[in-house]
Amino acid sequence: MQKEAEFTRISATADIKVQRHGARAKCLQRLIRLEMPVPDTIALPFDTVRRLAAGDRIDSGALLQTFDGAPLLSVRPSAEVTDWGGPGTILNIGLTVDRVEALAEIIGEHAADELFLRFILSYAVEVARLDAEAFADDATAQAALATYECETDEAFPNDPATQLSDVLRSMARAWEGTSARLLRQAKGAPADAGLGLLVQRMVIGAGRGECGFGMIQFVDSQTGAPGITGHYVSNGQSRAALSEDGEVLFLQRDPQGPSLEDRCPDQFAALCALGARTRTSLREEMQIEFKLQDGALCILDAMRAPRSSRAQVRIAVDLAQDAVITKDEALLRIHPSALSELLHPQVAPDHKRSMIAHGIAASPGGATGRIVFSAAAAQALAAQGGDCILVRHETSSEDVRGMNAARGVLTERGGITSHAAVIARGLGVPCVVGAASELQIKPREKLLRTRSGQTFREGDVITLDGTAGVVLEGAARLVEPGQDEAFLTLMVWAEAVTDIGIRANADTPADAKTASRFNAGGIGLCRTEHMFFEHDRLTVMREMIFADSAEDRQAALDRLLPMQRADFLELFRTMKGLPVCIRLLDPPLHEFLPQGRAGVRELADAMDLPLSEVSARVKGLAEFNPMLGMRGVRLGITIPEIYDMQARAIFEATAQAARQGIVTAPEIMIPLVSAKREVELVKARIAAAAAQVRVQTGVEFDYELGVIVETPRAALRAGEIADHVAFLSFGTNDLTQMVYGLSRDDAGRFMSTYVQQGVYLEDPFLRMDTEGVGELLILGAERGRAARSDLILSICGEHGGNADSIAFCRKAGFNYVSCSPFRVPEARLAAAQLAISDRRSARRTSSSDEAKNVP
Repeated sequence: MQKEAEFTRISATADIKVQRHGARAKCLQRLIRLEMPVPDTIALPFDTVRRLAAGDRIDSGALLQTFDGAPLLSVRPSAEVTDWGGPGTILNIGLTVDRVEALAEIIGEHAADELFLRFILSYAVEVARLDAEAFADDATAQAALATYECETDEAFPNDPATQLSDVLRSMARAWEGTSARLLRQAKGAPADAGLGLLVQRMVIGAGRGECGFGMIQFVDSQTGAPGITGHYVSNGQSRAALSEDGEVLFLQRDPQGPSLEDRCPDQFAALCALGARTRTSLREEMQIEFKLQDGALCILDAMRAPRSSRAQVRIAVDLAQDAVITKDEALLRIHPSALSELLHPQVAPDHKRSMIAHGIAASPGGATGRIVFSAAAAQALAAQGGDCILVRHETSSEDVRGMNAARGVLTERGGITSHAAVIARGLGVPCVVGAASELQIKPREKLLRTRSGQTFREGDVITLDGTAGVVLEGAARLVEPGQDEAFLTLMVWAEAVTDIGIRANADTPADAKTASRFNAGGIGLCRTEHMFFEHDRLTVMREMIFADSAEDRQAALDRLLPMQRADFLELFRTMKGLPVCIRLLDPPLHEFLPQGRAGVRELADAMDLPLSEVSARVKGLAEFNPMLGMRGVRLGITIPEIYDMQARAIFEATAQAARQGIVTAPEIMIPLVSAKREVELVKARIAAAAAQVRVQTGVEFDYELGVIVETPRAALRAGEIADHVAFLSFGTNDLTQMVYGLSRDDAGRFMSTYVQQGVYLEDPFLRMDTEGVGELLILGAERGRAARSDLILSICGEHGGNADSIAFCRKAGFNYVSCSPFRVPEARLAAAQLAISDRRSARRTSSSDEAKNVP
């Protein structure tokens, strides 16, 4: 009984479980059930392997006896999830000096000696842990045996049972090693993940007839399109043979060279039939490892065919359209984050990387360009048709035009919700932030210096990988995005099952067009301040800020009004009647002013004012803590003319859209509220502006007023605020900042240390803190809806595109989430997967309840 528990022969009826023996063991059992020619295989469960790692031994002699004829063996890893990896496969176990002579009579002396040499080297390095360099000059098995004895002071084991026992124990210990544990945890494996081991009868793959090793799959790994790919090598034993010198054949008939189809047409046809069978029976596109031994076909293994994100989508959609899997299953097979790779160019996976710095992956995608250190330089180079990477200490509002002109953005400071990160995601521009520990930026000298001492000057070419958060030297090869028919089909399926609204944060008409292209359900956040940074508008905005009287201020605002109105009208046209939520001006006024000496001098020239006066005015607007100063609703109450102008522009655009047949009810959002009276004051002025526009235009229209909840007090007093508004939208970026007492621009300096030491499980700006911040959201939602049952609830921070945040919002009864336009597909897929999982769970519960009621 003990021996049976230690290992199990894989058969069609054996008790093989993924959770006990690993995914590879279960896959082999499925191949056996499909009557494929799989060599005899013994599976060691996780518990046995753990005991081996702890120093116990199993009866390897008894294990050997389960194989008839004492064949050569291989040992393969079998983790619960194949992608978690494991120690490398070891072949030809059982080969000894005596058995080499017998093998030579079958396959020839040279081939037998080659196999023995490879086994000795593999055993020496992987089991005995010897340095491979010690065997570098050994060209024969006899020479390798002598080196082994010299290095270990003992003879190479000549007993198959001893060899097998040592291999099993070595592979078990390798799995438990620190490096292996960290590597698989990086792939998502739990710390206590188990490993199974498979002992399989060797198919030698060498002999006097047609022998060799090959791999075949029936889809393209990059595109997912149907097609036979792979190779076959004569007299080869493993994947390593495909990269070694030898006769490598195409599989399918090919004009470029000989193929397996030409040489062995029957075996090739059998492989194609087996591929079709695995696709329908295993409901997956598989990569099959096979061998020929004197023309006889054997299947060694099958695994999920490797695939890019683009191929992943195409394969899932094709399987569903062929009725191999359901549409729901196709949706569940795609990780939401994989979609970001289809929306942006990416650094080619096989590109040889020369990394110069590592930071925070703030906005996905790959970009190559020449280094520039100012927004003006970025715009100038872009105007000449050049590609650039904008490099800054950190970005501010005045850098937006430069960010829009650049191919990518790199900052020394900042975190996942810093200005650079948020704007870059909205623009769809690759961005790496918070790289201060890796590099030093010197804008005046126009150079950046890496920690290793490398120096890069303006005009030098670098590449950003915003998906991985790294900076590369030189120009990398990029893979273009893949929004093909399969992607569009998947999005249609996702939208059909999603039960929570997915809107986009869109600040300009260009952003709105991107949101519309991704079929967003509306605009959940339009940050109007980003409409003022075009050069002509910025000048007028600065004139308004510098106005000495209410009359002069109003004159400047009267010039801004038609600009705002035109933007809002274009938003309404683009969204074609879908909801558009517009946040009134939020940032402090100093953000519209230049920060450097050169910028102040330029402003003085533009406004025809003395430099001293402009410098004094800029200094006077500065605040010790501007994010908690005169911004948001405080600005709107202190200088009410600003919000009056914006409200009037919104309503005039609404009336104009109505005349063009576009019926919309704009949603106006008041920022940074913390008291009911703030809402009352702004609400009254907005109502007056609406009434005035209705009278002047003769057009009736509706609108909704709401609040973006960004302060803890607004969440705590949500009940009394809800009496005056139609919606509450939780701005989780600022709310997280205030709840934690963290600066989202500076937290990147220490956040990785906090996460590594377990202070925070994850960066709270990257993944919403559902315990602390989440509790405040639930409290605000409950109090708001207690006061007004039809209150619309949403989140509009960058957390809105995260699957965990969407799950939280669905459970809390929120109406929608809003995220940057390029995260809309990811958010929609995540929402669809959650809806499908909930529906399946409900069905299981219902079935269980029905079973309980059966008499």
